[in-house]
Amino acid sequence: MPKLFYCDHHQITLPQGHKFPIDKYRRVREILAAEQIFEFEEAPFATVDDIKRVHEPAYVDSFLAGALTPAAYRRIGFPPSEGLIKRTLASVGGTLAATRLALEEGWGGNLAGGTHHAFRGEGSGFCVFNDIAIAISWARADAGIERAAVIDLDVHQGDGTAEIFGGDTNVLTLSLHGKSNFPFRKQQSSIDIAMEDKTGDAEYLSQLEVVLPRVAEHSPEIIFYQAGVDGLASDTLGKLALTAEGLEQRDRMVFDLARRSEVPLVITQGGGYGKPIELTAKAHANVYRTAAEFFAKQAVEL
Repeated sequence: MPKLFYCDHHQITLPQGHKFPIDKYRRVREILAAEQIFEFEEAPFATVDDIKRVHEPAYVDSFLAGALTPAAYRRIGFPPSEGLIKRTLASVGGTLAATRLALEEGWGGNLAGGTHHAFRGEGSGFCVFNDIAIAISWARADAGIERAAVIDLDVHQGDGTAEIFGGDTNVLTLSLHGKSNFPFRKQQSSIDIAMEDKTGDAEYLSQLEVVLPRVAEHSPEIIFYQAGVDGLASDTLGKLALTAEGLEQRDRMVFDLARRSEVPLVITQGGGYGKPIELTAKAHANVYRTAAEFFAKQAVEL
C-alpha cells in the first residue's frame, strides 16, 4: 500500500473571508482515506539545517521566532502564529520524507508542499519556505543526486524556485503557467510556457506534450512534480479553462515521463482555490489516486 505524508493536523487560524482554502488539505486526505488505497503518516518537521541549505539564515531564524516584519507577513499572506510555524515545518518535512520514499520505491507524495513562491530570503503568495528546493538540496547533499528536474504545473509561475536555481545547470525548472496571473513579476525558469486566459485542455496538453521531452533530455536523477489544480475552470484564481479530465491526462503524461525515464518522482500538492472547495479537493485527490493506479500497474507489468 503506497504511503502519503500529511500535515493538516497543524491548524492555522485565518481571518474570516481569507482566500486561502486551508480546509482543503483535510478534505483531500479524507477523500483518499475513505478509499483505503493509501497508508498515511504524519509529516515530520524539517530540520533547521535542511532549511538553511536554501534559505537565508536570518530569514529562517526570524520566521521561527515569529519576528518577521508586518510587511513580510503580508507578502506571505498569513498572520504569525505557532500553528503556522508547525505547519510550515511539517509541509517541508513531508516533501523531504516523500523524497526519501521516492528514492527507495520509485515515487512519493506529500499532501501539502509545492510552496514555489518562497525565495531565498523571503516568502510570498502563501509560501514561507520552498519545500521543493529544500528537498533537492537535501538529495544533492545527502543522497548522491546531482541532476534534478522540477515540473511545475500550478497555474502560477514557480518564481521562487526559478530564482533559487537560477544559473544552476544541474536543476531544470519547467513552469507551465498563466501569462496574466500572479506573480506579476515573473522570474526566469529553465523553461517557461505562459498560457493565455481561458486556455483549455487541447492547447494546454499540446504544449505540455511538446515540452516534456526536454525534461527527459536533461537526464534528471529525480523529478519533482508541483501538481497544482488551480488550472480548473472552476478555480477562482486560475483563469484557465481546464477540466478534471484534462488535469488527469496532464498527470498521466508526467507519470509516463517518469516511468519511461526510470526516474523517481515526488508529488507535491500545490494550489487550488475552487468554489465549491469540494471540486478542488476532488481534483487534488485524483492526482494521488491516479499516481497509485499508474505506478501499481507499472509494477505489475515489470
